Amino acid sequence: MSVAEKYNRMSAVYDLMESPMEFFYYSKWRKEALSNLRGMVLEVGVGTGKNLKYYPEDCSVIGIDNSEGMLEKARKRAEGMKNVTLLLMDAEHLEFPENSFDYVITTFVLCSIPDPVKALKEMYRVLKPDGEMINLEHMRSNNPLIAAYEDFINPISVALTGINVNRRTVENIGKAGFKIKDVKNLAFKDVFRKIRSKP
Repeated sequence: MSVAEKYNRMSAVYDLMESPMEFFYYSKWRKEALSNLRGMVLEVGVGTGKNLKYYPEDCSVIGIDNSEGMLEKARKRAEGMKNVTLLLMDAEHLEFPENSFDYVITTFVLCSIPDPVKALKEMYRVLKPDGEMINLEHMRSNNPLIAAYEDFINPISVALTGINVNRRTVENIGKAGFKIKDVKNLAFKDVFRKIRSKP
């Protein structure tokens, strides 16, 4: 089963699955990361659209996802938002010209894209030279005990949901050519991090 098929299957209960983390952590992080953006914004992996309410109205936001089930949920959240466009699209093959966006955003997405470096290279391509990428992501910890646990459970997580819990996301961002400006640890030591990068 492909990752998109797994997310189609999960879409009906996805928000419920995430609700504890959303309540205690995610909503606060989303608001802090997104509320002051402007210009053209690409959100890769828009999911059920939980970021959409945090974007300023004067942003022009394009959200993409490769799961039609998740996009159906996002479209309901986007009703009445004239600055939001939602598209079915593969992150590894972005259908936009280069230098199109002021910001590229991912939130808890790079864990499930089959080839994250390929997708990040596409994000690099479509980001303007003076643009910025912002990522809220969970990843492999630098703490040996936490990392060992992540490595142990990763095969189960991938089989059930398509989510990798032990990706080296900061390294992958660098491999795609980005210059990392800032990495902020958010929760569970360094499992959840906010990363800001420039082309």
